[in-house]
Amino acid sequence: MKFGKRLKQQIQESLPEWRDKYLSYKELKKLVRLISEAPTLLNGSLEYGKTEAEFICLLNNEIDKFNGFFMEKEEDFIIRHLEVQQRIKRVVDLWGPNGREPSKADYKEEMGKIRKAIVDFHGEMVLLVNYSNINYTGLAKILKKYDKRTGGLLRLPFIQKVLEQPFFTTDLISKLVKECECIIDAVFPVEEESERAKEAKEAITVAGEGIFRNTVAALLTMQEIRKGSSTQSPFSLPPLNLPDSDLIQSIQLNATVPIV
Repeated sequence: MKFGKRLKQQIQESLPEWRDKYLSYKELKKLVRLISEAPTLLNGSLEYGKTEAEFICLLNNEIDKFNGFFMEKEEDFIIRHLEVQQRIKRVVDLWGPNGREPSKADYKEEMGKIRKAIVDFHGEMVLLVNYSNINYTGLAKILKKYDKRTGGLLRLPFIQKVLEQPFFTTDLISKLVKECECIIDAVFPVEEESERAKEAKEAITVAGEGIFRNTVAALLTMQEIRKGSSTQSPFSLPPLNLPDSDLIQSIQLNATVPIV
């Protein structure tokens, strides 16, 4: 699948409030075409320079858009991660076996709500990692197209700039994802591994437009854009190494999952 179609599909499968935050790939591609179709003798003309300046301006605006959205989400996730831990502690201290007012029914009900919130939270963080991956990939591809069609040398310096941007640095989010999985494994142990897989399968079936469905789509996209290929280059993202956790593995990326 061509990248433009893959990006369009990913946007459609993302959360509604995220959809205008992705790369304006189609608009950038149009500007590259306009620049490349300009007569060689007119490359120094005002019209050519104006289109090229518009292309570079849009690239910079896109990076600002990515950074603003990513940092806002990252800050929100840090706060939510702390709130989840505090929420679990309150429930355990109040209704747990050694709590102030032990209640198996209240404890089970509240912890069930917390577990669902954690799974949704985990899914949103995976979506943000994918957001970083697919927008970086789009920038690398459009810059490659620009250099190839115009004879310019914009790709290398611009990618070097991108590598220093907040939206490209996903270490903190990846750490929160892992910690979130550890919380699920520690607080919500599942005796049978098949039971966890069954839960995941059922979640995919009933999620509809929910976060779990979006997360599956994001994981499949990350797997696809990071896998090795004949077009691998120094600008490509490394192969995807999924966390070795029941939550991720239960999604069964190697199986066919209908995302339509």
